[in-house]
Amino acid sequence: MLTNSDLIELTEFRRKLHTVPEVSGEEVETAKLIVAALEPLAPTKIMTDLGGHGVAVIFDSGTEGPTVLFRAELDALPIHEITDIPWKSTITGKGHMCGHDGHMTMLLALGRQLSRTPVAHGRVVLMFQPAEEDGSGACAVVADPRYAEIRADWAFAIHNEPGRPLGFVSTRPGLINCASQGLEIKLTGKTAHAADPEDGISPARAVAELIPQLDDLSTGGPISDAFRLVTITHVQIGEPSFGIAPGDATVFATLRTANDPAKESIANDARALAKSVAEKYDLKVSFAVVDDFAASINDPEATQVARDAMNALSIANGEDGLPMRASEDFGVFGWDAKAAMLCMGPGENHAALHNPDYDFPDDLIPIGGALFNQIARDLLGSA
Repeated sequence: MLTNSDLIELTEFRRKLHTVPEVSGEEVETAKLIVAALEPLAPTKIMTDLGGHGVAVIFDSGTEGPTVLFRAELDALPIHEITDIPWKSTITGKGHMCGHDGHMTMLLALGRQLSRTPVAHGRVVLMFQPAEEDGSGACAVVADPRYAEIRADWAFAIHNEPGRPLGFVSTRPGLINCASQGLEIKLTGKTAHAADPEDGISPARAVAELIPQLDDLSTGGPISDAFRLVTITHVQIGEPSFGIAPGDATVFATLRTANDPAKESIANDARALAKSVAEKYDLKVSFAVVDDFAASINDPEATQVARDAMNALSIANGEDGLPMRASEDFGVFGWDAKAAMLCMGPGENHAALHNPDYDFPDDLIPIGGALFNQIARDLLGSA
């Protein structure tokens, strides 16, 4: 049970995190703040630098039982905050515009409750994961050899999702977040003087052909196994000059599907198109993959555990707005565990995620902390 003092301190902590955001792969100071906040709670063990700057905080009952993992994200976004709140970001061009500061604080709220009333059997792992925003963090954590020590039987996470009433939770068995991949396509030819373009090899016509062909890979419609979406997010041809005929081009395409095999299939199709167009115009082509996300799929049993906990706490819930096109790398923890992602509303008129005026509502901290605690007790009991 959280006290009024807890809520005051947790709110102050969340706002402190908000002032000092760090983007994916740079979460050094954020991880230190997490460790400093949890050490006084006397957990069984704290693991640092897991899969990068990840922190795993273990509360072990000392009695045999399952491992239940609760995940939050350490990273912020490269977005400049435009709010006037007293706790706005102090780092130019970076901000907690996705609510990860609030997600971390929910785990700290759970840690306080576990410290006062340990679980009866098994253990709880509070996983503060790095680099969620670029899709690399969960994979890096699971690939870290030390993760075997804390491999979970159950895994849960809360992500705030604007558009839902405050505290309302959407979840469902099956697909929650689509798989996606950022595909960078580079076409290389040869520059020339703008007065003599025939002396070079321009990628301009290739790009003009490639973009609609990539768009045509999309199927649109509702999210199903057949769903495919290609979004062209960036195009650059040559240099911003009137005197140079371009010799290179870059196209960014985000590929989105309802499952991982389909993501690989559409990626192969996109590469084949780019190779064909490049060959037609005597260009070289190369590829790079960034922001690669597996689909996030809820286990039916874990979903039911979460629903039972919400019902016990009288937290309104349903399946509103699911599944989502947006991606989330929590699904990686579900490869070996019974996992469930829970989408908690910050208010129907709250600023959207990744907007420069977004701020996590502190009223969600006790709701998330209580929900995590109820799930832990339902699975592991109380000592």
